[in-house]
Amino acid sequence: MPSDLDAVDVGRPPRAQDAGPLDDQFYDLVEARFRRMLRNNPFIATFFGVHTEDDRLGDGSRDFVLQEIADDRAHLTAVRALDPAGLSPDVRFERELEIHNLELDLFDSEVRPLWARRATALDTAGDALFLLFARDFAPLPERLASMTARLEGLPQFLMEHRTRAAVPQVRTWQQLEIESAQDMPSLVDEIMVAGQKVLPDAEQQRLDKAATGARAALADYQDWLKASLERGVDDWPLGRETYDRMISLRAFDGLDADQILEIGHQQLAEQKAARRAAARELDADADEAAVIDRLKSDHPATFEAALDGYRDAMFRARQHLIDHDIATVPPDERLEVIPTPEYMRNVIPFAAYFDAAKYDPSPTGIYIVTPAVDHDPNAMREHNFSSISNTSIHEAYPGHHLQLSVAGRHPSLSRLTTNAPEFVEGWGMYSEQLMREQGFDDAPNFRLNMHTDAIWRACRIILDVRMHRGEVGVDEAIRFLVEHTSFEEPNARAEVRRYTYTPTYQLSYLLGKMLLLQLRADEQRRLGERFSLREFHDMLLRNGSLPISFHRRLIQAGSTARSAEVATGAAGRAAD
Repeated sequence: MPSDLDAVDVGRPPRAQDAGPLDDQFYDLVEARFRRMLRNNPFIATFFGVHTEDDRLGDGSRDFVLQEIADDRAHLTAVRALDPAGLSPDVRFERELEIHNLELDLFDSEVRPLWARRATALDTAGDALFLLFARDFAPLPERLASMTARLEGLPQFLMEHRTRAAVPQVRTWQQLEIESAQDMPSLVDEIMVAGQKVLPDAEQQRLDKAATGARAALADYQDWLKASLERGVDDWPLGRETYDRMISLRAFDGLDADQILEIGHQQLAEQKAARRAAARELDADADEAAVIDRLKSDHPATFEAALDGYRDAMFRARQHLIDHDIATVPPDERLEVIPTPEYMRNVIPFAAYFDAAKYDPSPTGIYIVTPAVDHDPNAMREHNFSSISNTSIHEAYPGHHLQLSVAGRHPSLSRLTTNAPEFVEGWGMYSEQLMREQGFDDAPNFRLNMHTDAIWRACRIILDVRMHRGEVGVDEAIRFLVEHTSFEEPNARAEVRRYTYTPTYQLSYLLGKMLLLQLRADEQRRLGERFSLREFHDMLLRNGSLPISFHRRLIQAGSTARSAEVATGAAGRAAD
């Protein structure tokens, strides 16, 4: 059916009082790119809650990706050509953010072209189906019609995706896609069962036919993937020079890779010492490993009971935020907790969060929790009661769900499409410490688990830098992670496999937390008794998911503006 995407109001910031003559031209460019992104990538449209493209998967071919890169190059040229002197101060900031976003996107597409070296069709197709299934933005029969159309398009999408593999594929990454191909039929089965309950015969027959075609295409795709292993390579690290360049583009408040690595080693030592101290509080006569084992053995009897535990912890944390004036919680935000779909479990060993869709009528965040990796019989040990509390803070309140729900309300499309995991993931980790500081679940068992999770994130910094510089391989990284975190080996293996294709992402958690703590300390020093924890948090959340260096610029600009207002007011009073 024809798309009416052009009729969707995607919004833009209100016109500034000191608007420049080029402000509207900038926003026109940004909006045109955003609409192109949604039209060309239907999954992204669904993700943001724009449902005009829900019946398509889009073009999966190599030519499509190359055209996207060319279009982004042209967009970057057009944005750079806008004279900053013709822009208001607010739009000058937005222009610099847009340039930052594009430079990073183009680096990903051209310098480290994951799209050409790893098959990722099922990441896109799986999420495109899952979001239609999990979000209740429309009646289920209507959403099933869109899922049916996407299943019908899956065979062509998988064939197109093969054309991206013009260079040898990385074996480790192809193995992940093979496992996804094995698991994807379980999602198709869930869709089929849902259809049998609500669809009339004609629509159910169409869904049955689409599912049969999808399963056949998945089996054929899996054969192609297995054949690619014979021609594959194991060369996935970026190398020192490329990695250092990527660190520079991420705008980590001036830090380089060596300084970040040092933070990782320092934090690993400090968090280990803090965990030992917490273990001694719990049992001064037992060794640390025995205390950790005891805590991991204290878990719900079933995974369903664990899900109830996650729900209880996150809503207790939400109320604590309100009662202690830590951050403003919007009254209309919504969050659901569900098991991780099978096709995701080999790359999400613990939990993850899907944003509340900005343009849905009642945006709802989705918090997914993984029952087990590779059906590990010890998996429930990772869902112990101490861990449930910390993970729920990180993923829900005041972590990802609160942060991203508030950020999505900002009208800037540049901010909406910014990729700044050091703020998003850093905020999640910062939230863990913040809530303990503010008295939430601050008993020694919870603090021990918080320090365990911080040890894990310190390991991520070390492994992110060293793996992508080519200094540490997969097996050594798994042993390192198990040794320092006490993770079950299947979970550690799933973690490390993800690290291989996400350079600079994994280090963002703890590094982002440290940058946020520094930003908070700087504001406390500057404002003294005028500092308000809630106002500081609300300001960061309202400004969106930006690199922390950009947040710092906004804070400094606001301070300058307030100083100017005070000076103007004082001059006025003197004149009186």
